[in-house]
Amino acid sequence: MSQRALAEPEDGLAHILGSPRDDGTVEMIVRRPSVDEREIVERARIEPGSGLEGDSWGSRPHPSHEAEITVMNARCVAILAGDEDRWPLAGDQLYVDMDIGVENLPPGSRIRVGTALLEVSARPHTGCTKFSARFGDEALAFVNSDVGKTMRLRGMNCRVVEGGEVRVGDRVTKS
Repeated sequence: MSQRALAEPEDGLAHILGSPRDDGTVEMIVRRPSVDEREIVERARIEPGSGLEGDSWGSRPHPSHEAEITVMNARCVAILAGDEDRWPLAGDQLYVDMDIGVENLPPGSRIRVGTALLEVSARPHTGCTKFSARFGDEALAFVNSDVGKTMRLRGMNCRVVEGGEVRVGDRVTKS
């Protein structure tokens, strides 16, 4: 498994910052049936209290309703992971081409993803040792840098306000 050098993510920052601010798209949906297991799906139901159908979120110790769904910027994961088949290693469920930074989507903001409605949580989503092992220490430092935290390059936590269906290619809009 290759790991990228820090210069590459930094070089891609302008591309990440060019993400749409108001009207993005769902690029990938991933469910995690069990720890360290990933399934890429074309569509899924999202429900309050249970998150993404088929995902193990609810069966994990102390699941937080502030983190029913995790969302990551697709441009960022593409730079860190390279091949699209490595994106799921980040561990998020929705990969979107949209600016998910704090300025654009402060806590409490709502986004419509397909027919589901999500609310951005104040709970930070930070990289961990698994993220570092999969993408490298430099990638972890990049997403946890000041700009990385401001832009939520590691991703963001959301709670489900209204259930619905999400498909790859669906619009993601501020609500």
